[in-house]
Amino acid sequence: MCSKIRKQEALDFHEAPPRGKIEVIPTKPLRSQHDLALAYSPGVAVPCLEIANNQQGVYKYTAKGNLVGVITNGTAVLGLGNIGPEASKPVMEGKGVLFKKFAGIDVFDIEVNETDPDKFIEIVKSLEPTFGGINLEDIKAPECFKIEKALREVMSIPVMHDDQHGTAIISSAALLNALELVDKKIEELKIVISGGGAAAIACADLYVSLGVDVGNIVMTDSKGVVRVDRDVINEQKAKYATNKHLHTLSDALVDADMFLGLSKANILTSEMIITMAANPIIFALSNPDPEIAYELAMSTRKDIIMATGRSDHPNQVNNVLGFPYIFRGALDVRATTINEAMKLAAVKAIADLAKESVPDLVLKAYGSNTLKFGRDYLIPKPLDPRLITIISPAVAKAAMDSKVAQIDIENWEQYKIELQERIGIDQRLISRIITRAKKDPKRVIFGEAHEVSILKAAQQVVDQGVAIPLLLGNRIFIQQLIKENELDLGECEIIDPIEQESRRLDYAAQLFKLRQRKGMTHPQAKKAMLNDNYFGVMMVNNEEADAFISGMSNDYPETIRPALEIIGSESAD
Repeated sequence: MCSKIRKQEALDFHEAPPRGKIEVIPTKPLRSQHDLALAYSPGVAVPCLEIANNQQGVYKYTAKGNLVGVITNGTAVLGLGNIGPEASKPVMEGKGVLFKKFAGIDVFDIEVNETDPDKFIEIVKSLEPTFGGINLEDIKAPECFKIEKALREVMSIPVMHDDQHGTAIISSAALLNALELVDKKIEELKIVISGGGAAAIACADLYVSLGVDVGNIVMTDSKGVVRVDRDVINEQKAKYATNKHLHTLSDALVDADMFLGLSKANILTSEMIITMAANPIIFALSNPDPEIAYELAMSTRKDIIMATGRSDHPNQVNNVLGFPYIFRGALDVRATTINEAMKLAAVKAIADLAKESVPDLVLKAYGSNTLKFGRDYLIPKPLDPRLITIISPAVAKAAMDSKVAQIDIENWEQYKIELQERIGIDQRLISRIITRAKKDPKRVIFGEAHEVSILKAAQQVVDQGVAIPLLLGNRIFIQQLIKENELDLGECEIIDPIEQESRRLDYAAQLFKLRQRKGMTHPQAKKAMLNDNYFGVMMVNNEEADAFISGMSNDYPETIRPALEIIGSESAD
């Protein structure tokens, strides 16, 4: 849940030295005069001449291949409107922080004092030698359509206006999963869109690419329903102009399957929702306040599936789920554009990830233990570390398949490791461990498999292929938990000590032989083997498994005692 932000707190955050949110840090050592001579004159002349002879060398000898320009003219900033380029700079710096945090991409934010679209196009076009990609940001409609289209045609690097396509990609993923839950076909879906700006048009376009019938889309704006008989209409809205006898949002929503709001707060009423079809999908994405309050919508009908742009409600449609990873994939294959195939690949990757078991670290980050695919969890959470290894490869592969990639990725597993390394030094160590584990998966006993978190840990082990889990505990209870939490652990062996009488007796005899001179009786040894910790450690001691994991339910002494009594400690020498 997003905590309340106080005005002075936000100002102090940005003013604290060093001011702003970004800085430039050298990536090469500059400890000596020789280092300086390599970094600048005369050493820098060598790569300069190499690039002059082969322009593609700029990707080899400079940061261009990992550098994105976040560029705006400040004409449509967040919910603040046309506040100008200077006032937009904190937002652009913030976008740069997100690129770096989530995908390891470096950013120069550029605020351009130019509202003429033709001049703006020329300015951005001239920056192509500097950047590996261009993220257009906060440019008002309809100019943003012209600007993006022109730049994509004249530039040979990826260009994307995130305000349009980011929302479209994330909401499309949520839509696909919502349709699966309510068992509706996308080609039959009736959609009403409130808003006719950049994001609304882009969402409609992408929905059509996914299979929505253009004739089933009704778009409304401040003047009412966008109709074919309207006097003035731009070419982007004209695609969705209707000739149906509809004039207001209320008219349009009767029997509609979906409401998409990208307009303003509180224009959708509970009375309108009641007229919609069964299992209505409501994406009220206006920020900071949605088109209808979440609580009001959910109390109006019990069959609603709802998403908003807010972090304090389920199903937040947050662009950070998309743009860092889309650009990461595009940069890594040196794509010349971000095309429809790449966007659709991102949509599918995001939608599919929501159906996988949620890691404990994500649950802890959001203070929840109930996140699983369903009406309240249509899309992954922004802090899910798997996003980069799911979305970026999907985008990169789509670029290669659609022939817009200039270089190919051949080893996808290695690529995923490199992606993980980009987001932190801790991940590098984890990546090395995972790689080694995959080469020779060990049989690992998961004690306390009656705990949901333990089963989810086992699921992660299965998903990553790093070990072969053995689930130790009550078989019926474990199977019930697996079913309730929709885990894919059907192939995992469940070992219930109660069912293993001959094995228990054998283990008890072994334990008695080990501990009889330490005061343990045979009945005590038999009783000990009803304890999962003793049973699991004895399996390892008999080389029936390679490792045993326990300690969640008991304190440390109780957990470690069986290992010390059966296996013992290694001698100091």
